[in-house]
Amino acid sequence: MAREIDRREFIQKTGLAAVACAATGGGAFGIGERATPANVLFLISDDHAAYVCGAYGNDRARTPNLDNLAGSGVRFTNAFVNCPMCTASRQSFLTGRLPHSIGVTQLATALPAETTTLAELLKPYGYTTAAIGKMHFNSDLRHGFDFRLDLAEHRAYQQLHPARPLPDNIEVLPPWRPFKDPAAIWLNGSYLPFGAYDEDMPGTWFARKAQEYLRQSRDQPFFLITSFYEPHSPFHFPIEYRGMYEPASFDVPEAGPEDDWQIPEIFRDLTRSEKQHIIASNYTSVAYMDKNVGLVLETLKETGLDKNTLVIYIGDHGYNLGHHGRFEKHCSYDQAVRAPLIVRLPGASESSVVDSLAEFIDIFPTIAEVCAVPVPDIVEGKSLLPLIEGTESDIRDVVFSEYLENEEAMVRTQRYKFVYITGKRERQDGYKTGRPLPGRMRILFDILNDPNEFINLADRPEYRETVDKFQREMLRRFEETSPARAAIPSGLSVEDQLDYYLQPRDGK
Repeated sequence: MAREIDRREFIQKTGLAAVACAATGGGAFGIGERATPANVLFLISDDHAAYVCGAYGNDRARTPNLDNLAGSGVRFTNAFVNCPMCTASRQSFLTGRLPHSIGVTQLATALPAETTTLAELLKPYGYTTAAIGKMHFNSDLRHGFDFRLDLAEHRAYQQLHPARPLPDNIEVLPPWRPFKDPAAIWLNGSYLPFGAYDEDMPGTWFARKAQEYLRQSRDQPFFLITSFYEPHSPFHFPIEYRGMYEPASFDVPEAGPEDDWQIPEIFRDLTRSEKQHIIASNYTSVAYMDKNVGLVLETLKETGLDKNTLVIYIGDHGYNLGHHGRFEKHCSYDQAVRAPLIVRLPGASESSVVDSLAEFIDIFPTIAEVCAVPVPDIVEGKSLLPLIEGTESDIRDVVFSEYLENEEAMVRTQRYKFVYITGKRERQDGYKTGRPLPGRMRILFDILNDPNEFINLADRPEYRETVDKFQREMLRRFEETSPARAAIPSGLSVEDQLDYYLQPRDGK
């Protein structure tokens, strides 16, 4: 891995200063005398938590390709998703707006046709656009992508190119039936491979199609999203990867002293051995996903496109692997809302680390700025380039995330995290606790002194002022961005207003 350097040295060595010139002078990424439009390669995985990655300090995670990417780019250590759930998170960072702002807060909600995506932003400036893999648009709309491939296209491909038969003695995963089968089955608590060899897996096919796309001769800049389904449960990996880890070697996180009230009942009967097998399955699926990321990055380099391509890698949100008794996301704990974000600027070769707070809606204006494209006023994110350049030490004092299925939201600083839950909604996502609805929950964690988020300080008298401040900050984010603000009843208290804004209104 390349050595880490100061961000000011990073900007000088990569020629990013020319980006600012291009951004003010006419739609091109420039290095020195040469000015050509920057390409964009946006790599996305599903449910990949930052802590299951070598570049983020986990020496058990087998992620050499992501580690190498971080070794030549910028690794953000405090990047937070704006929703710990696939659909809402993806449509949020693809539009640069909060989930409640675009009206996509539920799993099945379709992205509205009138919402501007990154593809639609770039197309008028001469970009060809492609999306390969999972997008979760929940409709047949293309949202600005000229070229589109997903699982349906892979199934059609396999009709013409049948998968290689497997040996009879290899046990493989059964069909995925979440919430119908016991959690130990649909979370792959037996550590079984998907029923296919590597080259017949959808993820590998997506990577191969991305390689083909990169090898095409073109006279236009491109915006390519390559989005993998891994490591989403049941943590698919091909049969060649079986046995990569010894499940019994994994530690299982202990639940905290105040965790019982929020543990979903479907996880309460998991044995320690099943939990270890689930963790091993996840780590193996991450290794498989990393291999496919490597295929795409290898072709980017072979074609010489890396010299003029902005590369961004993210997980669409994090994931709890036994933390707080949970094996999923859908909550505000850091394992679920802090996700990997790695950015490599065109031609970069040195590494840098940004510890400042960032939100995933900030990706949209960052891509726009590198591509020298104006950002629509409606976009709510902030460009990350000042953090990369080192011209600013912070662009945010507080980050925000929401999960309206549970009528829950979070605001977090470097020191504290505040979570507000109305406690009035019977959640429909499968993660009921089996306990009575708790009513309003105010949760305050001192991240500095309680990094595991075990001790709730919200009801202690000495933190009342801190809680009030965070409630007002949360309310401010809703007031500035929620379409529902025009109809809010007058005379409501701060908490009544939060209860109002936290109600899902998708499609309304």
